[in-house]
Amino acid sequence: MNLNFNRKIFSRTTVGLLASLALAAGFAQAAEFRVESVSQQDGRLPNAQFANAMGCQGDNQSPQLKWSGAPAGTRSFVVTMYDPDAPTGSGWWHWVTANIPASVSELPAGGKLPAGALAINNDAGQPGYGGACPPLGQNHRYVITVHALKVEKLDLPPNATPALVGFMSWAHGLGKASLTLRGGR
Repeated sequence: MNLNFNRKIFSRTTVGLLASLALAAGFAQAAEFRVESVSQQDGRLPNAQFANAMGCQGDNQSPQLKWSGAPAGTRSFVVTMYDPDAPTGSGWWHWVTANIPASVSELPAGGKLPAGALAINNDAGQPGYGGACPPLGQNHRYVITVHALKVEKLDLPPNATPALVGFMSWAHGLGKASLTLRGGR
């Protein structure tokens, strides 16, 4: 019996098994962290989440969000809403809120932010939520993401952009949960 040959088989099998277990554990953890919204209607943004500008006549109200199953060690959250279909070449950030305490797991519709949370300027240059308003005849995707971070807060300058918050969220991230809703007019 060739001992070196058996070691190679054992080593490959062990590495493969360990990689499979790690991958399965990652999928199990990712499947547990989730975000949902009672504001949505059959996967669509209702009129309350549309802007009241640029030809749209919505309530410009942020959606209700609730998340669960955040990864162990989560110390804060970032919530974003992004439209990858906006006709800009770079999408459109409708909502970016950073430094949400780890004790928070829900944001009410149109509600006040929890103490310590920071409203970042959206792509319209306004802090807080900026409602959906796709061009007439278009149906866009609105990706709402809750990022779980391993830091208590992001150290952001007063003029932080959504891109900077995104970069820092990835750098300090433990996991994310996303919900994609559609909206059109």
